[in-house]
Amino acid sequence: MRSFYSIFNKLFNSFFDSKTQKIIEKIILISAGLGFGIHLILIFLNKQKIVTISSIYPELLNDPIAAIYTPFSLILIYEVYLLLFYLPRSFTSCVSKQFEIISLIVIRKIFKDIPQMDLDDKWMLSVHNLELMIDLLGFLFLFMLIFLFNKNKNRIPKKPVEEPKLVRFINSKKTVSVILFGVLTVMLSSTFFQWIADILNQNSVPQIDSLFFNQFFTLLILADVVILLISFRYTEEYSKLIRNTGFIIATILIRLSFSATGYLTMILILTGVSFAYLILKIYNAIEDPKISSTV
Repeated sequence: MRSFYSIFNKLFNSFFDSKTQKIIEKIILISAGLGFGIHLILIFLNKQKIVTISSIYPELLNDPIAAIYTPFSLILIYEVYLLLFYLPRSFTSCVSKQFEIISLIVIRKIFKDIPQMDLDDKWMLSVHNLELMIDLLGFLFLFMLIFLFNKNKNRIPKKPVEEPKLVRFINSKKTVSVILFGVLTVMLSSTFFQWIADILNQNSVPQIDSLFFNQFFTLLILADVVILLISFRYTEEYSKLIRNTGFIIATILIRLSFSATGYLTMILILTGVSFAYLILKIYNAIEDPKISSTV
């Protein structure tokens, strides 16, 4: 069993060491800059009717502001990579990174929707404008909830990594992280090439905001359940098990938001993050007496 864990430890260290992170960060930043430039050129060619571009996603080719969508998409991929890096650290840190990812997905969608605003005399009656305003207000609440969640996360005492049980648990989570890295790499490549093929063949394509991340959060739910089951082996604390279960429910609600439309999308996201925040708040209230009694 030790040799099994040592193999995945080596793989984890090679995938997520500081040198690899800097290389991936550099590639993402360069790709984001190039993607932004190419997107702007495509918008210019489309508006000048120099080149006729497929109208599958017209909202991304009508205004230069929509070009921000491309670099944000690439930055999101890097955030997914960082989530896998944080996964072995703690369940709470991983959930915090999930919330940061969903907030970036929301702001990316806002950049796509702003150029589509209806600015005529009856702009207040426009369904699109109303949805955009709800997304903007929802993002503010989401940002505040993430701040409150992280503030409460920092109150959780850190245990020494030398503790044998904790070392074994971290090794188990590193194994899950490495497997997720491989599966997500294949999934991302497959989704991207299938999306390109669908556009070239003029096939129906999925909603672009949920592309890849729909599958990503589904996989993340399964990974969270696996980690929860593994944790039963290393802890019998009721409060900790309920906290982790609550975080999985929050991830499920966020996953459902990709299948929703209109106002329900933001409602599900805010409900999921609020639920996780309240779970963490209650967990800290339970743990505080334990901490003070040992001081």
